[in-house]
Amino acid sequence: MMYAVVDLETTGGYSLRNRVTEIAIYRYDGTKVLDEFHSLVNPERHIPPFITQLTGITNDMVAGAPTFKDIAADIDDFTRDHVLVAHNAGFDYSFLRREFKALGTKYIRKKICTVRLSRKIVPGLHSYSLGTLCASLGIHINHRHRAFGDAKATVELLKYLISNDVMQHIPNALNRHSREGTLPPNLPKEEFDRLPEDVGVYYFLDKKGKVIYVGKAKNIRNRVIAHFLQFGENRRSIEFRNQIHNVAYELCGNELIAYLLESHEIKRYWPRFNRSQRFTRYCWGIHDYCDQNGYARLVVARTNKSDRPLITFKTFDETWDFLRNQVEKHSLCKRLCNIQTLSDSCLDWPTGTCLGACVQKESNITYNERVKACVKEFKHLDNSYLLLGKGRNHQETSLVWVEDGRYRGFGFVEDLIQENELSDIVHNIRLYADNQDVQRIINSHLNNHANHKRILLHPGEMQADITQIKPQINKTSPAQINFME
Repeated sequence: MMYAVVDLETTGGYSLRNRVTEIAIYRYDGTKVLDEFHSLVNPERHIPPFITQLTGITNDMVAGAPTFKDIAADIDDFTRDHVLVAHNAGFDYSFLRREFKALGTKYIRKKICTVRLSRKIVPGLHSYSLGTLCASLGIHINHRHRAFGDAKATVELLKYLISNDVMQHIPNALNRHSREGTLPPNLPKEEFDRLPEDVGVYYFLDKKGKVIYVGKAKNIRNRVIAHFLQFGENRRSIEFRNQIHNVAYELCGNELIAYLLESHEIKRYWPRFNRSQRFTRYCWGIHDYCDQNGYARLVVARTNKSDRPLITFKTFDETWDFLRNQVEKHSLCKRLCNIQTLSDSCLDWPTGTCLGACVQKESNITYNERVKACVKEFKHLDNSYLLLGKGRNHQETSLVWVEDGRYRGFGFVEDLIQENELSDIVHNIRLYADNQDVQRIINSHLNNHANHKRILLHPGEMQADITQIKPQINKTSPAQINFME
């Protein structure tokens, strides 16, 4: 096996907006160094003072150095047919690919990461930074934070790892079916391998076990690996990738439960790398009121925390389009719904399309019944009901409880539901907060699944002494979250 052990110094920590200032590569055959390549690189931009303080590389030092374009062909030839090796290989590889991409060239190499390998072959260390790891193994680093010094130390580290790789982690990492090269540097492959291919919610955790991202998926395993394949080269992506030390999950049985749990967990943990649903941002809605003539009015308006709109949307356009469709579907008056703002009749009254509520030719009782039917349809206001769905196994049924139009929570039962036993199954349901996000989730689901099986409830039928049980992370297995024990 031929290795190209590489280290780079750069103007910053992410490749999207930074450039290479120094590169060192050692060709290594597993026993000895065969050749080496080293060069300062003119990044064609200013080197920040804190980078100079860390590496000792100044703007004057690189002023007369070749640009990456000048040495790109040499780097390409020097590493061809070699496995690229680096400490935190994702960092160095992303910079090399970015530099070559800027030149209109693809740079593709097999790669292995000595951070990941060290976690497997030398387990139990408190840190796997190059300096700490080499100090633990008795490897001396000359010229720390210079490319040629760090790359030479990485060669010695690789030599140690090869000699102690009794479980064949290195060949396994190079297997084309392995995900080693795709996974974040601090995530053990064993944690990824145990992820199920089922519907659920997944959690990325940092080294302290703090949840930093929550997501939902039809297939947890595939969605997690898609995250890693989609990581960008900006600062946020690099930081996100490097902070992932563990992946936890919770099976949900179906997408509706996954959506509801994800929404709750984002608001519960406030994960740093989730951008949506930490706050409820559905700031447009359809509101109703009764005018002075007794006619029900539907209008689009902004919402605030104290409002209880009939239905909410993220944007004005979404809300407006929805209202227009409902007006057409239920033959409502466009003037009474503020779609037309004329002072007298709407434009549809003379053509007969409007039944005359705008000019009081249709009674408010008849018109209001049609508005009520419209609202009941898109709000699914059968007042109280249980939505039944697929559980986490063949014996289970999932339950989503809605009472008087308000979301109460969800749970699972193993036995078939008998309608005369509804008060008993309430103890299988965990209570969660109702908010505009979950209202949107449930309404959207019902609008798209009109035949979803549900049981209508009578007032108070599910009222029992329910105690909310807060979800807990399973402390005996911090890599897996079990909420439904």
